[in-house]
Amino acid sequence: MDLGKIGLFAMAKKRLAWLTQRQEVLAQNIANSDTPNYRSRDLEPFQFEELVKRESMQLNMTTTQEGHAGGRRKRIRDFAEEKERKPFETSPSGNSVILEEQMGKINETELGHKLTTQLYSKQLNMIKIAIGKGR
Repeated sequence: MDLGKIGLFAMAKKRLAWLTQRQEVLAQNIANSDTPNYRSRDLEPFQFEELVKRESMQLNMTTTQEGHAGGRRKRIRDFAEEKERKPFETSPSGNSVILEEQMGKINETELGHKLTTQLYSKQLNMIKIAIGKGR
């Protein structure tokens, strides 16, 4: 059974991908905290509603006969980066990374990861119970 075809599992996988990508961006911010003129970056917030909308807009046609056109699948881009307009604080060297803020965002990302993996695990256990292999 391919869990990637079940909607909830697919969305949990995308949420985990967003959290992973955000963790990389935040780590890069911290690594460049002493780089002159470096601007801190972050990803746009993960919007569940937008994900559902984008998933429903995809063209998912299967062909039943050889002469049928399969259609083109719309590609979903990776997560967009959020542009910081006016940083809260900037160092004299032009660096806008605030370590306390970055650590708070990393903690938020870690909590989101824990929640998503727990939901994923609970859903998997419910499926196991339903097919009689749980407990």
